[in-house]
Amino acid sequence: MGQGTVGDGAVFAERAAVLGETPACLGRSEHSAGPSCASAARDGSARDATPPEAGCLHIVLFEPEIPQNTGNIARTCACTGAVLHLVEPMGFRLTEKHLGRAGLDYWDEVEIVRHACTAAFLEEHGERELHFFTGHAARLYTEALYGAEPFLVFGRESRGIDERILEAHPGKLVRIPMREGLRSLNLSNAVAVGAYEVLRQRGFSGLR
Repeated sequence: MGQGTVGDGAVFAERAAVLGETPACLGRSEHSAGPSCASAARDGSARDATPPEAGCLHIVLFEPEIPQNTGNIARTCACTGAVLHLVEPMGFRLTEKHLGRAGLDYWDEVEIVRHACTAAFLEEHGERELHFFTGHAARLYTEALYGAEPFLVFGRESRGIDERILEAHPGKLVRIPMREGLRSLNLSNAVAVGAYEVLRQRGFSGLR
């Protein structure tokens, strides 16, 4: 498992190289840098105010397709202390300039975990507190009670989360309300909406 740091320009390129290209779907994950939730509670940063019962917030992207969206989401993760999970296959390479540009100089503040495929992610984290964001859910995202270490899961920009996955987790589906007849919010906006609801329920502890 490689360790590295990511920033804009040369540092971003270095971290992209550390993360590498698409790993085979062998049920493993690859971690890359950024301050971890565990270390953040000890390093004297703002996040050390987070109560012990409130652990990491995890943002999971199943097969993201648009690099600018992922870059914007990485910036949201940096600002909120969330861990970003990238699940292959992705529609871009981590070295793409649009990805680095959207994340600006926040990449070295993000902890990234890369998974070979959705099956690998679900094998590793299927028993965790998962919340699948989908327009097919009856329950609003504000009606869910988020526990100590929730995983907010989002699908591709074009097709969302596969139906077979949704059918396997019927009690873990939530939706963001919107006008009838419209398909979805921009992915990066949806992530921000979900993430800040979790933080709101925590009283924005550790943030200022």
